[in-house]
Amino acid sequence: TSTSPRLPLRMALWLLDSQRLGQTNSVKRIAGRMLKQPALEGVVEAQSRLGRLLCKDCDSQRDRRIGFELLRQAARAGDCQAQLELGQLYCQPQYRELGKARHWLEQAAAQGSAEASRVLQRFIAKR
Repeated sequence: TSTSPRLPLRMALWLLDSQRLGQTNSVKRIAGRMLKQPALEGVVEAQSRLGRLLCKDCDSQRDRRIGFELLRQAARAGDCQAQLELGQLYCQPQYRELGKARHWLEQAAAQGSAEASRVLQRFIAKR
């Protein structure tokens, strides 16, 4: 019997969403490995989750760069969470591209993200 190609994705998402397990570094590493292949195959949800994981939880500059690119791919494909995350990253000093930040936050807000709307309002108030 062959395993469904979606099984590693579902298992990784379950691990990351588990309140207790999803906070531990070892589980994040395992989930990251499980998300790698689906992300490479263009599965948007895997790109989004792996991108967020690499951007938030990795010390390596290379991993953060890969995470950023995965988030960009997922955001372009319409993933609301990736759009929000990318918008927030573009507000940070190391990326600091406010036009892109606003674009991605507006995209996420248009999809109904309350958090994106809040960040966008603070963003506009500062300008």
